[in-house]
Amino acid sequence: MPIDAARKPEARTGTFDLDAALAQGANANNALHAEHINPRFAKSLGLIGFDKTYVRGEGAYLWDAEGNRYLDMLAGYGVFNMGRNNPVVRDALADYLSRDAASLAQMEAPVLSGVLAEQLKERVPGYDYVYFTNSGAEGVETAIKFAHQATGRPDILYTSSAFHGLTNGALALNGTDVFREGFDPLLPATHKTAYDDLDALEAALKAHNVAALVVEPIQGKGVQIPADDYLKQAADLCHRHGALLVVDEVQTGLCRTGTFLAMEHGGPVDADIVVLSKALSGGYVPVGAVLYREAVYNKVFSSLEKCVVHSSTFGQGGMAMVAGLAALHALDEMDACAHAQEMGDRLGNGLLAMKDRFEFIGDVRWRGLMVGIEFQAPKSLKLKSAWSTAHMLSKDLFCQAITIPLLRDHRILTQVSGYNMDVIKLIPPLTISEADVDWFLTAFEDVMEKVHKFPGPAWSAIFQIGKNALKSS
Repeated sequence: MPIDAARKPEARTGTFDLDAALAQGANANNALHAEHINPRFAKSLGLIGFDKTYVRGEGAYLWDAEGNRYLDMLAGYGVFNMGRNNPVVRDALADYLSRDAASLAQMEAPVLSGVLAEQLKERVPGYDYVYFTNSGAEGVETAIKFAHQATGRPDILYTSSAFHGLTNGALALNGTDVFREGFDPLLPATHKTAYDDLDALEAALKAHNVAALVVEPIQGKGVQIPADDYLKQAADLCHRHGALLVVDEVQTGLCRTGTFLAMEHGGPVDADIVVLSKALSGGYVPVGAVLYREAVYNKVFSSLEKCVVHSSTFGQGGMAMVAGLAALHALDEMDACAHAQEMGDRLGNGLLAMKDRFEFIGDVRWRGLMVGIEFQAPKSLKLKSAWSTAHMLSKDLFCQAITIPLLRDHRILTQVSGYNMDVIKLIPPLTISEADVDWFLTAFEDVMEKVHKFPGPAWSAIFQIGKNALKSS
């Protein structure tokens, strides 16, 4: 039975009328975005049937204005590890707001940021200081600055298919050309090396004057999982050549992969800087954290005169710190790491069991609840023709043949893992249940059965979407 998606909170006093603002944009969200924000994005949502109006979220679910419930396998790009509108985080923020706290006095040492830093260090031992940011990209920018200052070197290494954010410095570390095109000149002295390739890394360290390697423990684009000892060996190589290792845990951290940090899977890693964000916000207030060692601190904040040589206006805001503290508490309460491991194995093994039945499934990769489903060219002649036609229209089209019916027919929100990749990524809230996993597996099996019938309605629809996209591009 659908839950009332339009239920209203208790009336509040004040001059601002939130209900009126919501009513003003009711059922016009895409039109408003098309007129005022990003018309091409709004159009792309319409082309693939993703132009929904979601009015409520709870746990692993979204509801539209008609009361239909959707399974969220995207979690706001990995923000909602503890579930949408987690009551622990929500109530903590309401409690804080009721106190008329003196946040952002600036010339102070805020209590809550000190407490949050202490708790992060307890969960990620071996680090001495924490710098707070507003986002993962800002955390990466911070790491770049700190690495330059700590080593006195100009060059930064990044890996193929990497994604570290879209601000200028973070963009310069992006391994996908589609994000970089047209934005030159980017940060100079950045160099790409192959992911999960220690020989290539050593060659790059020898060829350049490297301050740091910035790397994801599992790549978000394509859900590429390296060898268990890759990060440990990468750290050893970096240190042997006088460089730092920066680990970007923005999407993989906070129990996403079954451990608090994804880099824990291969044993202890001697990283110099670790960047966190996304789920640390609890989905309410943007917050990020950069954990780093005393040797780096002493180079960056090297004197009393330079004690604020790097800072962020909102970095230690009270709301953000409360959100971070409450998010950690919520993850502990729900035993999120263990649950992510259990549900991830149920999901991954369920998908893997379908591999022999469906020609299009090439590989299934997962750590905890970070899952990649990679598709491949089939062997049968008819399906091979369908695959080729889809890729001729657009290299990104085949995955839409999966994500579109998952949403349209089964009310499951998913995402393509990256440009020109035949991979779908699943990063649901860590609150999903066995029933939710089975909901997805049943739906995915249905979509696979239909897409393996060519010609058929599934292919007619997807070819039409491809043609429409070409006409409107």
